[in-house]
Amino acid sequence: MSGPGTGVDQNPGVSADLEREKTIGTFPLLSAERTWSGWDFTWVNTALAIATWAFLVGGSTALLVGFADGIAAMLIGNAIGLCFMVLASVPASQRYGSEQYTLLRGAFGIVGVGAIVFTIILITEMGWSSLLAVMAGRATSQVVGAAAGTELDQYGPLVTVGALAAIAIAWFVLSRGPVTIGRLNKYVAPGLAVVTVLMMIVLVSATSWDSLASAGPLAPFDDDTLNFMVAVEFNVGVGVSWYPVMGSLARMTKHRKAALWPAYGGLLVATLIAQAVGLAAALTIGDSDPTVWMVPLGGPVLGAAILVFIGFANITSMSSIVYSTVLALRQSSGRLFARIPWKYLTAAFFVLPAIMAFFPQFMYEQFMTFVLFSGAFLTSICGVALADYFVLRRQSLDLRELHLAGRGSLYAFSGGVNWAGIAAVVVGAAFYLWLYNPITLETLPAFSVITATLPAAVVAAAFYLIAFRLLYRGRPTLPSNTQETP
Repeated sequence: MSGPGTGVDQNPGVSADLEREKTIGTFPLLSAERTWSGWDFTWVNTALAIATWAFLVGGSTALLVGFADGIAAMLIGNAIGLCFMVLASVPASQRYGSEQYTLLRGAFGIVGVGAIVFTIILITEMGWSSLLAVMAGRATSQVVGAAAGTELDQYGPLVTVGALAAIAIAWFVLSRGPVTIGRLNKYVAPGLAVVTVLMMIVLVSATSWDSLASAGPLAPFDDDTLNFMVAVEFNVGVGVSWYPVMGSLARMTKHRKAALWPAYGGLLVATLIAQAVGLAAALTIGDSDPTVWMVPLGGPVLGAAILVFIGFANITSMSSIVYSTVLALRQSSGRLFARIPWKYLTAAFFVLPAIMAFFPQFMYEQFMTFVLFSGAFLTSICGVALADYFVLRRQSLDLRELHLAGRGSLYAFSGGVNWAGIAAVVVGAAFYLWLYNPITLETLPAFSVITATLPAAVVAAAFYLIAFRLLYRGRPTLPSNTQETP
């Protein structure tokens, strides 16, 4: 048996080093080496989606719209964002058993992929990891406060201590590889679903359904249409934000059905449930973060137990994020990181999140801006990835050539950079920021009709295809055995 496009047979006597390289390195996985079923991948995605950031997303949505409009905005936004995010990351990685950044070498070149990974991807994933660590720290602070019968500062030193402890545990889990992550999520994900439903019951019991349904947005613009479209746009950005990790996780699945629908459905359903709780909490209590209201409303025992569980869920989410990101760093660094042991490389990733643990208030206050601004660039990367794989390459890649990179012929570019792909990302992100500036909150009139994310992805894809044909006229895009006869 052989993996698609590899031409390499399985060898039962392969060395331990080679086996390890397939799970924490860049070698593609053969069919028999992929261990996750559809349910496994569903649980992984569910555990990712019901981390406490989902509650913050619901709370941020409540700034703009009420409960009914908020549910609609979250459903529309996540459905759109997840649709093209999943298509841009999952099918290719699952088919070829390779993490997505190796597969992007045709779209950006080996040096171009490295530039994107060490800037956009690294900053984005360090930001999400920092936020998860801080929220785990806040959960720790609330549990200790409940046990001691006192109220602690929500941004106090115990939050930092708890965040650092969460980072240490996440590193320990991560050092065991993706199989351990998958096993943990089998238990964490179902528990999170139950906990989230319990939280909604606690909320409605403590307030009322009528007060929830009639609650108005917390800080809306004067224009109701603009409020709704910004809420949709924010949730599209949340859906797209899964792109950096999804392909590297999807390669662990056994077949396409075990990857595509679990990725989309697991993230969509779980995200919406958790976001609805955050939305309801923000509208009725004034704070979407369960680390603030869970103990007062649920009681010291139930509330503390739920917070402990949520804190652990954040740790498994961090592990999944960092696994995919460090894989990308290894494959993008050439020989620079190849010889560094996995445990040291993953520990190095956590240095910045550990530093950010000392600034928890900053992480909360800049959350919405961070999601939208990073989404502008991730959206453009998705657009280029879709255009390259489905249109230019027609879903046909040559893994040997991809791993040869600059030494091969099919995916080699002058200087290691496919300038069509890099320019397309810049153009797409610029188009997004022209329609909607997440820092100043300024929008063009067209934004209220088309939003920014989906148009930016389309612009990036179209620009890439045109630029590639102009810059690399006559260059083959398909493996030799699939080239069309002139």
